[in-house]
Amino acid sequence: MPTMMKAAILVEPGRIEIDDKPIPEIGPNDALMRVTTTTICGTDIHILKGEYPVERGLTIGHEPVGVIEKLGANVKGYQEGQRVIAGAICPSFTSYACQDDCCSQDGGHHSHGYKPMGGWRFGNTIDGAQAEYLLVPDAQANLSPVPDGLTDEQVLMCPDIMSTGFAGAEAAGIKIGDTVVVFAQGPIGLCATAGARLRGAGLIIAVDGVDERLAMAKQMGADVTLDFRKVDVVEEILKLTGGRGVDSAIEALGLQQTFESALRVLKPGGTLSSLGVYSQDLTIPLGAFCAGLGDHKIITSLCPGGKERMRRLMSIIAAGRLDLGPMVTHRYALENIVEAYDLFSHQRDGVLKVALEVS
Repeated sequence: MPTMMKAAILVEPGRIEIDDKPIPEIGPNDALMRVTTTTICGTDIHILKGEYPVERGLTIGHEPVGVIEKLGANVKGYQEGQRVIAGAICPSFTSYACQDDCCSQDGGHHSHGYKPMGGWRFGNTIDGAQAEYLLVPDAQANLSPVPDGLTDEQVLMCPDIMSTGFAGAEAAGIKIGDTVVVFAQGPIGLCATAGARLRGAGLIIAVDGVDERLAMAKQMGADVTLDFRKVDVVEEILKLTGGRGVDSAIEALGLQQTFESALRVLKPGGTLSSLGVYSQDLTIPLGAFCAGLGDHKIITSLCPGGKERMRRLMSIIAAGRLDLGPMVTHRYALENIVEAYDLFSHQRDGVLKVALEVS
């Protein structure tokens, strides 16, 4: 087996390059995955722009599909050569936070056991998936076998955006027949729209300003699409609901404007489910917040991880209940990742998700 691999390395904010890096050495609880397909996430763009700081020299990316190359001595129930995915969030499942049902905020084994976003290790605190090989920590808890018959691209969304989008719908507490609006129809917003449909929403409203995304939102289950370039979205949503407001609003972009609009269309007692990654302080408008007396719930989510979460998501795809394949709009080889980042970060050519073919 070779000792070096190709990996996308964050040289400095604004600059990623392909270079050689040592293939990771695994410990007894780890696995080495040979990555076959991965992708670029909006969070990776925040890292590239320096809006979310990580160490220079890190390989980023957190959405791996691949094959087990090597197993640590303590990892049981898997085989080398087996096709697997691992969630973007890969907690230890042994910490206080994990045992308190807060796995995404897993801070390890110190006295408190909590760390904001601590379960997100790939491309954040350890080397990530935009490479030929990936070390998967706590592999027993985080490797999930890919069902026979599913392609890499069919399960590529499971590690992050499907899990995250669905988490937004789950956190929104959607009940059968609810009216739901999803602000922003990027990949995560589209998955939130699909999640709202699967949870039984009666009316799903999708908001965006890109024609291709609004069309895709219809495929994912939206009943009404609103183009914020052409209409006053808040006014239109209140009109659609007879002035009542929506039961749940999902914010999937991370901007003051979309967060505020989500709050303005929320009924008293409704839930604002926030999935956006914010890079500036937020301001809550007093009137929309009903001076703090409107019984609103504002919930943030970092997608759940672990093998059981991944198994459940892949079972939805295997059953034919959801096809996220159309969201892969562009394909690049790993060695052309700089070009792929340029396309994705500038949102050209109707891009939704890029499949990076590694091996």
